Amino acid sequence: MTRILKIALDVPLDTLFDYRAEDVDAEDVGRRVLVSFGRRKMVGMIVALAGHSDYPAAQIKPVLKVFRDTPALSPDILRLLKFCADYYHHPLGEVIFTALPQRLRSDQTSSLFCQTSYVLNETAPQLDDLPARALVKRKLLHQLARGTTTARETLLALSPSAGKYLKEMLAAGWITEQQDSHPKILVPAISGTAPELPTLNPEQAAVIERFASAPAGFSASLLLGITGSGKTEIYLRLTATQLELGRQVLVLVPEINLTPQLEARFQSRFPDVPVVSLHSSLNNSERLHHWLLAQSGQARIVLGTRLSIFTPLPELGLIIVDEEHDSSFKQQDGLRYSARDMAAARAKQRNIPILLGSATPALESYHNALSGRYRLLRLTKRAVEEAQLPTIRCVDMRSEKPDDGLSATLLHALAENLEHGRQSLVFINRRGYAPVLMCNQCGWLAPCLRCSSRLVVHLRERRMRCHHCGHEERIPRACPDCGNPDLAPLGHGTQRLEDSLAQHFPAARILRIDRDSTRRKHALKEMLQEVHEERVDILVGTQILAKGHDFKRLTLVGALNVDGALYSADFRAAERLFAQLMQVAGRAGRAAEPGTVLIQTQFPDHPLFEALRHQDYEAFAKDQLTERKQAGFPPFCHQALLRAEATHLETALLFLRQAKKLAAPNTAEITLYDPVPAPMARLAGRERAQLLVQADSRRDLQNFLQHWNAALMGLKARQVRWSLDVDPLDF
Repeated sequence: MTRILKIALDVPLDTLFDYRAEDVDAEDVGRRVLVSFGRRKMVGMIVALAGHSDYPAAQIKPVLKVFRDTPALSPDILRLLKFCADYYHHPLGEVIFTALPQRLRSDQTSSLFCQTSYVLNETAPQLDDLPARALVKRKLLHQLARGTTTARETLLALSPSAGKYLKEMLAAGWITEQQDSHPKILVPAISGTAPELPTLNPEQAAVIERFASAPAGFSASLLLGITGSGKTEIYLRLTATQLELGRQVLVLVPEINLTPQLEARFQSRFPDVPVVSLHSSLNNSERLHHWLLAQSGQARIVLGTRLSIFTPLPELGLIIVDEEHDSSFKQQDGLRYSARDMAAARAKQRNIPILLGSATPALESYHNALSGRYRLLRLTKRAVEEAQLPTIRCVDMRSEKPDDGLSATLLHALAENLEHGRQSLVFINRRGYAPVLMCNQCGWLAPCLRCSSRLVVHLRERRMRCHHCGHEERIPRACPDCGNPDLAPLGHGTQRLEDSLAQHFPAARILRIDRDSTRRKHALKEMLQEVHEERVDILVGTQILAKGHDFKRLTLVGALNVDGALYSADFRAAERLFAQLMQVAGRAGRAAEPGTVLIQTQFPDHPLFEALRHQDYEAFAKDQLTERKQAGFPPFCHQALLRAEATHLETALLFLRQAKKLAAPNTAEITLYDPVPAPMARLAGRERAQLLVQADSRRDLQNFLQHWNAALMGLKARQVRWSLDVDPLDF
C-alpha cells in the first residue's frame, strides 16, 4: 500500500515535505530515508505518516530508499526535537539533523557501523622489551593491553603516525585486525572491584535522602553546593541508585575539558558499567559509535556536553546537569538552544527527575527554587572534614604599583607559597601576550579589519590574532599610520604573565594552560597530570582552570583584570563575574592546607566583592534579583532577540525596521524596542544589528513569536541573514 510520508529535511525551511513509499508503517517513523530534492539527493527523516496529501499525486515523488539497517529515532526523542523546534522557532529538519551524529547525516548505510578493531596477540613484545625511543609503538601496545579489543579510531587518536605503526605491527603478527558489524563496547569498562565508598557527611546524606523522598515521576532539584562540598559524590550515589533499578543516566557538563576527569570518576566508581562520553573532541566515527551504544542501551552512563541532551536513551531514569549556570550550555549560532532548559523539558516529558548542580546557580534557576518550581538542596560545608573555605582578600590597586601587572602583595604571597612547596594559580581570563598593540607616537591601536575589535598580540609566534573571527597577521615593524617603529604591547594576557612570573621566580616550574597551549589532542590531560603529580609550582590560566579541578596542593589563587565586568552594559556581567571568581577561588585549599585568594581590583569596596569575601552566593543572588525585578530584566520577564547581519549596517537595520512593522498589529502584551547595532557591530566582515522583544509572560512571547516568525519568513531579505534567539544570553 502506498503511504504519504511527512519528511523533515536539513534545509532552512520551516515545513515538512510530502513523499510516497510502499510498505512503510508506523514503526518506520523516526527512520532515515533518501529522497530526491530538486536536483540533488538528500537524507531526510520520516516524522509522520499521512493518509493523503494536499498536493496532486503526480507531484509527489517516491522515496528512493528507506534505511532500515540503521536505527530509528524513538518517539520520545522526536517529541523532544519537535518541542525544541517550536520553542526556539527553528526549522524542524535543521533541529533533527543538528541532533544526529555527522555520519548519520550522509546516505551511507551498513558501512557506517562496520567498526575496525584490533586484538593484541601473545606474540607481541612486552613494553619493557621495546627501546625507549619507540614512543608511538609503546603507546599503542599500552592501549591495546587495556582490553580484549580496541577500536581503530581510538588507536589513531594517539599519534599522527599511528596508522603506519599499526601496519608494521600487523605484518609482524603482534596484532590481529577484525571487523565488527554491530555497535558494542570496544574498549571495555575498567575491570576490578568497586572502590570503597567515602563516608558521607550529614549534609550530603540529607541531600540524598531528600532527593530520594520525592514522589515518583518528574521533579526538578537545584543542588546549591559550595566549591569542594562533594557535589560529584552526590551525582555518583544517585547514579548508583538508578543503575540498581536498571536505568540509564545522562550527565551534562558545560565543557569538554571537564569530561575526561569526570569520566574517570564514574569509571572508577562503576568499574563494570559501560560509560561513554559525547563531545566535540571525538572524531565522527567515535561519536557515532558512542551514540549507538547509548541508543542500544549498552551504555548505561552517558557523559556529554551540550549536544548530548538529544542522545537517545531508551531506559533513561535521571538527568544530571553539572555547573548548570555555565553559559556554554547555550548554543550561540545556528539552533540557539539551551541544553539546560532542554534537559528540564526532556525530564518532564519522560516523567523522570532532574538534578541541577552549581556553587553559583544561574539567577533564573535560583529564582525557580525560591518560587517553589525547583526544590532547593544545600551543601554549605566542604566534603573533606579538615578543608575550609579559602580566605578571600581584595588587593587595592589604587595604592599598589603593579610590576608588569602583578601587585607587590601577590608577588610576596607567591614567593611565600614557593618557599613552603605549595602550588599557586594566577588567573587572568585573557589569552595571548597582550590584548592590543599600540603606537606610542600617534596612539594607533592594531585593529581587526573584519571585526569591531582589536588584534591580540601573540609575541612568541610574532603574530596578531583576532579572538572573535580568527583573522591573523604579522606584527608590523612600524606604525602603519605614522611610521614610528616604537610599537608596544598594551595590557596583559596569559603569555605575558607567564614571562613576567618567570623573571620574578626563575627557579619556579611555571605552566600556562589556555586555549592556545591546549590545542593538541590530549595536551590538557597531560598538563593536568603534571599538576596532580606536583611537577608544577605556579599555574597561569584562563577560565579553563576555573571550575571542576581538584588540586590538593594548590593553596593560593591570584585573580587579575577583573574590573571590566563592573561597568559593563550587559546586565548579566556582575552575575558572570561573581560566578567566575567564586569558581576560581574554589580551587584553593581543597585539602587540609588552608587557601588564600587575592583579587586585584580598583574597586575593593564594591558590593560584589563584599559578597565574595563572605562567599555568600545567596545574599548576592537576592540583591541581584531585587535589582532585576526593579529594572524589569529576566527572570521577571522573557526576551527574544531578532538578529540580522549584512554587508552594510543600514541593510541590516532596514530589515529590522520592516520586521518591527510586521509586528505592529499584534503587540498588546509585547514590547518591541528599536533596532540598534549589535555591541560588536562588525564580526567576520559582516555588519550586525538586533531588535529586542520582551514580554511579562512566556506564553504571550511564544504566541507572538509563532505568528511573527511566520511573517518574517515572507520578508524578502536576500542580502540579510537573520535569526531568532529565544532567551538570549549575549546581546
